[in-house]
Amino acid sequence: MTEKIILGIDPGTNIMGYGVLKVQGKQAEMLALGVIDLRKYADHYLKLGHIFERVSGIIDAYLPDEMAIEAPFFGKNVQSMLKLGRSQGVAMAAAIHHQVPITEYAPTKIKMAITGNGNAHKEQVADMLRRMLKLSPEEMGKFLDATDALGAAYCHFLQMDRPETDKKYRSWKDFANKNQERVKGR
Repeated sequence: MTEKIILGIDPGTNIMGYGVLKVQGKQAEMLALGVIDLRKYADHYLKLGHIFERVSGIIDAYLPDEMAIEAPFFGKNVQSMLKLGRSQGVAMAAAIHHQVPITEYAPTKIKMAITGNGNAHKEQVADMLRRMLKLSPEEMGKFLDATDALGAAYCHFLQMDRPETDKKYRSWKDFANKNQERVKGR
């Protein structure tokens, strides 16, 4: 069985979550879960420097094979979006600096992969992760940013065995119609 370490990141400008999964075959176990607390830094550029240092430290500690990062969602406040994009970019730069491949996932894709509902609440995602990874409530921590990051890593784990395709489907019926040879006899 091949072992793989996946680092999940939930970018943030005040609290950035991270989660580390160890994957062996079809089994995943949590190695680490936490947050990078940036609230004590008043200057945005100091926050960015701290993000780079901490993400680099996590990479040095766990030596991930891949990083899964949540894509920023589109909000109404442009300044907040710019700051969030910068924090995500700095976390990505740390991974690039350490030659760790990056995959970006939309928040709805992560929620769908974990709960089956792309509009699930953060608490629902955390509870499903706790159940799937057989974690105690104490192991989950108090910040949902950390469980969101773990969700990104777990989503990546679930996507690992799926073949990549250029085809886009509008529905399951559309998929079945375009893939008769795959669905016959099932």
